[in-house]
Amino acid sequence: MPRVLFSLFLLFCPAIAQAVPVSSALRDAELRGQATLRYFGFPLYHARLYTPEGKPLDWQDDLALELTYLRGLTQTDLVEATLREIGRTGAPLPVKDQLARCFDDVGKGDRYLAVSNGPDEILFWRNDRRMCALSHPQIKQRFMAIFLGDDTRSPGFTRKLRGQ
Repeated sequence: MPRVLFSLFLLFCPAIAQAVPVSSALRDAELRGQATLRYFGFPLYHARLYTPEGKPLDWQDDLALELTYLRGLTQTDLVEATLREIGRTGAPLPVKDQLARCFDDVGKGDRYLAVSNGPDEILFWRNDRRMCALSHPQIKQRFMAIFLGDDTRSPGFTRKLRGQ
């Protein structure tokens, strides 16, 4: 009977239910920071950073980044923007085909969860469904630096997301 009650509780409390994939994908995951990215005042997505035990960002640790989209974007938009930002913050990477397998069109309320698995792999979930693995040397830092690095397009967003 307690399991049934817990399942009903999760069904009626979606904010808590959303945390289940994060905690199952990243050991000891706790929310570190969150922020909403805006483009010319229009909100694009709400981001949440999860780190082990909610500790400050350490590039040596695995981490999870969840984006909840606040408007629709096409797969092409997501792939091209990601490649553009990776190139802007360092040398371009040959990961376009992998990104195209990872990303689908998104609408308002869709969520992507990116969880690093060591320095060379990121696992992606879309709306709690496993999508793919993005593999390339140092991909964790190169991809996550789009949101968490020292040279992001929105330093205020990054500071909030990093919990600073």
